[in-house]
Amino acid sequence: MTQGGTRPNAREGCTAGGRIKLCALAACAIFIAVDLSSCSGSGEKDVHASEPAVTVGVTRVAQKSLGREITLSSELVPFQEIDVYAKESGYVKKLSVDYGTKVKAGQVMAVLEIPELEAQLEEDRAEIKNASNQVTRADHELARYQAQYKALHLEYTRLNGVFENQPGIVAQQEVDDAQGKDLASASQVDAGQAALEAAQSQLAAAKAKLVHDQSLFDYSKITAPFAGVVTERYANLGTLMQAGTGSSTQALPLVKLSQDDLFRLVIPVPESYVRYIRIGDPVNVRVPAMNRTFPGKVARFSVDVRSDTRTMHTEVDVPNPQRILLPGVYAEADLRFDQKANIPAIPVQALNHEGDKTSVFVVGADGTIERRPVQVGIQTSSDAEIVSGLTEGEQVVVSDRAGLKPGEKVHTRVVAVPAYSHEDSPQ
Repeated sequence: MTQGGTRPNAREGCTAGGRIKLCALAACAIFIAVDLSSCSGSGEKDVHASEPAVTVGVTRVAQKSLGREITLSSELVPFQEIDVYAKESGYVKKLSVDYGTKVKAGQVMAVLEIPELEAQLEEDRAEIKNASNQVTRADHELARYQAQYKALHLEYTRLNGVFENQPGIVAQQEVDDAQGKDLASASQVDAGQAALEAAQSQLAAAKAKLVHDQSLFDYSKITAPFAGVVTERYANLGTLMQAGTGSSTQALPLVKLSQDDLFRLVIPVPESYVRYIRIGDPVNVRVPAMNRTFPGKVARFSVDVRSDTRTMHTEVDVPNPQRILLPGVYAEADLRFDQKANIPAIPVQALNHEGDKTSVFVVGADGTIERRPVQVGIQTSSDAEIVSGLTEGEQVVVSDRAGLKPGEKVHTRVVAVPAYSHEDSPQ
């Protein structure tokens, strides 16, 4: 380079060239870093994609005891409740009961005054005494006739023997006379026997009449036909009680008597449950007003379904030995039938219903979801019997299944399914 001109700076040129190389190296480094970062990110994404993203609640198929249940409501009524009438007309002479009086079977509740029957009894006793005297007289007459017959028959037998063995000693006339007296005496014996029997018959009739009238007079004591409690009283001392023996009578009853040691609960069983009802089935009778449950049993039913209500008249007997229950109290009967023990069952929350088909989501050992068709038997408010499709110990999904698909892998978490209380179950 000439003097006075500008000479190139070697350091400066070298620096520019170095910068270019450094930029190239930096670009390569960035590319490699980005590429490695991209590769690293793709591998991590694949790893997370293979892991389950959903956790489901499951429970295992287990053995349980199940049965059909239904709750029906009605009111308790006395097993027996009647109006007590007088059999014979009379005035109330004595009254031993009132509202709420508890009586035993055969206990006298009232005594009636019936003068006509008292007089009739006296007449009957006089008739019996007269008939008894007639029997005694007829018996004595018969004894006299029998004695006469014995003597006359013996006389005839002797004369006839002599006449046959020693002819000529006794005349035929004497034998015939003795025979006639003997036959007449025998007739008197027969007549006396008939008179005695007639007198005895009259005596028996008089005694029977006394028994009849005495039975009517015994109705002057009005007794309790069964043990119970008096819930109504219609008469007072001196009230004229009419005989309540006619269907059209306007007679007033003495009291209303209710049996209080046994109640009946009349319940209408729906048509769909009729085939399960059996005599003797246990029933839990709950009385909400008392907050107590009493044992009962199915005692009788009508064996037919009413066309208007499609129900069957069924009665449950409820013993009340401590007299705690009261007539007219509202009660609920819990009927259980078709009981089965130790059968495979799952919660009803696990069932999927599609038309007439039922299925469940089963989680396999590898965490894969499977839709499995099942056949259900007995179903209660909380559990369902599995007739086919599942085996004991398999896990079924009981949580929300809206987003689940067969073949999907999931995390499982065993959950306790809350059982419905009786109040939560459908009535």
